[in-house]
Amino acid sequence: MLRHFRMFAAYNRWANSLVYTAAAELGAAEFRSDRGAFFGSLHGTLNHLLVADRIWMKRFTGSGEAPAALDAILFEELDALAAARKTEDERIIAWTGTLDEASLAGNFTYVPVTQPIRVTQPLSSALAHLFNHQTHHRGQCHMTLTALGKPSLGLDLIYFLRSEGREWM
Repeated sequence: MLRHFRMFAAYNRWANSLVYTAAAELGAAEFRSDRGAFFGSLHGTLNHLLVADRIWMKRFTGSGEAPAALDAILFEELDALAAARKTEDERIIAWTGTLDEASLAGNFTYVPVTQPIRVTQPLSSALAHLFNHQTHHRGQCHMTLTALGKPSLGLDLIYFLRSEGREWM
């Protein structure tokens, strides 16, 4: 299981890089254009992904920033958002590198942003959510880009494994 999560951390960085490269080709109006994704625009969705990752990483590690709202806009400009995304992706990779099987199997308790209750679950299922959540919203980023007339992105895990992720096969 540990190798599986480390693979997803590497895949996550790779897929985010593709999305941010495509976003860099957009004009400011396109980047902020509401195309019907849950957080409206690519700007809103990419900010949400960073917000959620920071919240989860604060829960997992006890350190770092944890925004109080899921729709917080952490960065107005793409360059600053992209730099923060790279830093967070490296943080996720480094943290998964510190885990062992016992920690993954152990329980983990946190309080959701959306409701003030204590939730206890295995760390492994919370970590699976982190990566699944990224994939879900990257799909919305893909939809937004194609709605703007941009080329489709090959974000599938298998594309990562066949290219930069061969070590995980």
